[in-house]
Amino acid sequence: MSPALTAAPPAAARITSGAEAIEVARGYAESIAAGVIDRDRVGTVPAAELAAFDASGLLGITVPRELGGADVSPAVLAEVIKTIAAVDPAIAQVPQAHYLLIDVLSVWGSPGQQGRLLGDVLVGGRLANGLAERGGQHAQDLKTLLHAGPGGGLRLTGRKYYCTGALTARWIGVSALDDGGQLVLAFTERTAPGVRLDDDWNVMGQRATVSGTASFEDVAVDPDLVVPYSRAFAVPQQLGARAQLVHAAIQVGIAGGALRDAGEFVTARARPFFEAVRGGWAETASQDPHTIHHYGELATKVAAAEALLASAAATLEEVTCRPRDAAQAARGSIAVAQAKAFASDVAVEVASDLFALSGASAADERHDLSRHWRNARTHASHDPVHWKYHHVGNYLLNKAIPPNHGQI
Repeated sequence: MSPALTAAPPAAARITSGAEAIEVARGYAESIAAGVIDRDRVGTVPAAELAAFDASGLLGITVPRELGGADVSPAVLAEVIKTIAAVDPAIAQVPQAHYLLIDVLSVWGSPGQQGRLLGDVLVGGRLANGLAERGGQHAQDLKTLLHAGPGGGLRLTGRKYYCTGALTARWIGVSALDDGGQLVLAFTERTAPGVRLDDDWNVMGQRATVSGTASFEDVAVDPDLVVPYSRAFAVPQQLGARAQLVHAAIQVGIAGGALRDAGEFVTARARPFFEAVRGGWAETASQDPHTIHHYGELATKVAAAEALLASAAATLEEVTCRPRDAAQAARGSIAVAQAKAFASDVAVEVASDLFALSGASAADERHDLSRHWRNARTHASHDPVHWKYHHVGNYLLNKAIPPNHGQI
């Protein structure tokens, strides 16, 4: 492993408001724009870019104010992620689990856990996840165990996949079953003995997330860094909805980025179809009546996705991290489910129709415009939109409360 991946986190800036968070996100997105094509092609860990993110202060924006963070609203968090995702959605996805784990610690963590882990976040220590597994019936068919070891300590053993950001994180939050069969979340340092991280991430999109395998071989875990995670889903919660809001923002960002690049290509590079020229309807691609109509249609869908995202964020702010009952939790979950499902569909559509607007020259690999579709399709594949629409329909038609888990 390279020295860039083992260095201590840099001292982080401190962001104190939502407006500042958005301004920093815009500056950060601009700073990483030039390298997006190379990162997509190479697919290696973007260590320098993530180090800059960790130092930017954006890690701490959702930490509660009483614990030293900016405690920004869901709307600000969504805007931050959307802004970065419009430039590089792979990098925007890296802190998704980080913000989820901050929510877990804020609601369910002990004062000691909050002080130690969230205190580390505020100085540039990023959290990553070890939540999903391969080989079972589904990704949450857990085989990872946290068991009592010799001398009363705890030992963690298991193998995780889709561990986005783990290769450069300070801490990894690992879901496991304890000796009583209960779901727990154990935090271990990335550099702890027995933790092995692989870059076995070979996919068509979201390549720079490097969301590969993390293995835990008899890793010693501090008992004070174990959260009783099953309790979070025994009561109404918004952990899933808030996590999905970040995913929705990524898809909205992809859609906006694809629309931006389509517009730039049409106005600067594309040629009009010869029938439009011969018929006297257009001298440039941007004057082609079919192109104008199609672009306007796609732009309207992107605007609708942005509006749904903003509406979902506003609902989450009303419901808060601690919903008072299942009905309130359902409001937040359904609002985000609508935003996530629609954004996923729109992102895939715009990223595909970019080529219908721009013509065959846009398919030249030197432009790497296919990354928009590959990113949208890869990201959406982790969380099927059909289940989102199902829960929305069941809620509206039958008043059915959506299931209480971490993906809705």
